[in-house]
Amino acid sequence: MKPFFELARRVKLLVMDVDGVLTDGSIFITASGEEIKAFNTLDGHGLKMLQATGVKLAIITGRDAPGVAHRARGLGIDYYYAGIQDKRAALAKLLDESGVSADECAYIGDDVVDLPVMRRVALAAAVPESPSLVRQHAHYVTGASGGRGAVRELAELIMQAQGTFGAAMEPYLA
Repeated sequence: MKPFFELARRVKLLVMDVDGVLTDGSIFITASGEEIKAFNTLDGHGLKMLQATGVKLAIITGRDAPGVAHRARGLGIDYYYAGIQDKRAALAKLLDESGVSADECAYIGDDVVDLPVMRRVALAAAVPESPSLVRQHAHYVTGASGGRGAVRELAELIMQAQGTFGAAMEPYLA
């Protein structure tokens, strides 16, 4: 298996699951049936910094929640696929639409439904709460939990591997 930083250096597209990755996996449902999810601002800012370096962003999620679509628009996510039952087919469509190859793609997931995509892309990441089987198929398991900075951690590592992290931090350190 190739070292993590070698794989991360080639990433042009970061694809993410939502529940358990961009959130902690909890779903609150109101009496009217509305779903409420909590997103971490550290993840959001990390994604904006990564995107500013030229890496495209995508979400492939099994659920179709209006709040997630709103968050994706707010973050400027380049590609958003919701209500997806076959994530492998969605990845194929995404790669075609984006013009990015699987060898230039990273994915972060948390459950067995993510394995078909994790096994197809060049760089697969998982959160520590993932089942053992999922973690076994990841090139990297984040130290931070899903919904608690895991995506930020991965974004910063990709920027470090690509040599863009210093420039991304410069405005904050000047």
